[in-house]
Amino acid sequence: MTESDPQLERIRKLLAKAEDPAVTEAEAEAYNQKAAELVARYGIDQAMLAAAGASTDEIGTLKIPMNDPYSRDKASLLTSVAYPMRCRTLLHRYGQKVESVTVFGYHSDLGRVELLFTSLLLQATTQLTRVRPGGFFPGESLAAYRRTWLHGFARAVYDRLSNAEQEAVRTAVQGSAELVVRDRAQMVQHAFDAEFGDLRSAAPRRLSGSGYLDGHDAGTKANLDPSALTRRQKALR
Repeated sequence: MTESDPQLERIRKLLAKAEDPAVTEAEAEAYNQKAAELVARYGIDQAMLAAAGASTDEIGTLKIPMNDPYSRDKASLLTSVAYPMRCRTLLHRYGQKVESVTVFGYHSDLGRVELLFTSLLLQATTQLTRVRPGGFFPGESLAAYRRTWLHGFARAVYDRLSNAEQEAVRTAVQGSAELVVRDRAQMVQHAFDAEFGDLRSAAPRRLSGSGYLDGHDAGTKANLDPSALTRRQKALR
């Protein structure tokens, strides 16, 4: 995506409407949903252009640093953005801390991942500084609540982006879009396995906080803001 891309400009206008305090919550969600659809459609367009030989789109990597606190949970959010966009992730860990994440995929998809993750991380960290446990579990730590809040947020983001990507493929004008997307996903997986196939998957985490539903609700309303690519990531306070 470039600054002069007309699709990007259309997405920005939709998001400006969604952020207008005068609109209702339902209207804002409709604008945000349309923005997610356009981001997904952009990915299909780039895939079809590459398949037709009209553009160059190669498999590569993008390394994104993770900052504490909650570096593992931020990495999970990045994975939740990357997988629906046919990318794969590799976490670089030092003990319990995730220092960075390498995203593996086609260059056009890597751009979409970075764009949306930057925005969603800013939204999540901004909200997370304000949320507190609801008191349903006396003595619950703020850190435990925030970790499960981020888990719920990431899950909602994953579901929204997955649905948008699937709908973009289904409604694509080009009849071969499904095959092209499937081939690209397989190519990324094969390349990832060839490079990192000997690594073990991390064991599932056990989270004890009560923030999942609150985080999930926030994730369903998250603003998919492409202009956030130019803003710096902020650490949780």
